[in-house]
Amino acid sequence: MLHAGALELVVEGSGPRVLLIHGSVLGKRTWQHQAPLASDWTVCIPSRPGFGSSPPLPRGDFEAEAPLFAELLGEGAHLVGHSYGAVIALHAAALRPQAVRSLTVSEPGCFAVAAHDPAVAQQLANGRLLYANAAELTPLDFLRAFRGGVGSTQETPGELDGELARGAQLLMRERPPWESEPPLEQLAARPFPKLVISGAHSPVFESVCDVVAQRLGAERDTIAGRRHSIPATGAAYNDRLHAFLTAAEAGAGAGRA
Repeated sequence: MLHAGALELVVEGSGPRVLLIHGSVLGKRTWQHQAPLASDWTVCIPSRPGFGSSPPLPRGDFEAEAPLFAELLGEGAHLVGHSYGAVIALHAAALRPQAVRSLTVSEPGCFAVAAHDPAVAQQLANGRLLYANAAELTPLDFLRAFRGGVGSTQETPGELDGELARGAQLLMRERPPWESEPPLEQLAARPFPKLVISGAHSPVFESVCDVVAQRLGAERDTIAGRRHSIPATGAAYNDRLHAFLTAAEAGAGAGRA
């Protein structure tokens, strides 16, 4: 059985803890533009199972991974997730809500929450078709199709090697995020602040993020410029996150006063 202590973990900075959960393919490199946050926060970047030096699970699975990240919240941390990592964050927050100081998610792939939207329903159909045919595709073809579907701006080379090849192989085995039924109403009942961010590039993700924010009772924002790869906007993302975390800390302080 895999425990949180076995995960590769990079910790930098000082101040209140911020736990960042990456999505598929890239691993901790998702957060390479968030280094400036360490001037005000203790930034904790774990590698999901199978990424970096973290031991693998039989396959990536938001439900199986959520307890690991819930444990990494420690005595309390701000929880931030992007893409597949946002789906994990929603489940992790529900496991240990008393340890969550705030919750920020960007473009979670839990498409089922907005399946009433025709554009989302079509995205679901496309995703199911891609995974149904995964065995017939090379990792490169699968990755290109996946990135095209979600609107990633990450460059995909003509040949895969190293970290990217490993990430594509993990992606092909990963439990699809649309199988998630995130406990949104359970989280909405908790007093910690919530923020949902989209990249202003996709009607599908706009619809999903609107539904998630509405059901969470969360703040809702968009950060354009890098489509689905929202953390790669750098300063724009960091400034919004810093402002949100600072307000959350101030609110928590007022509540304790």
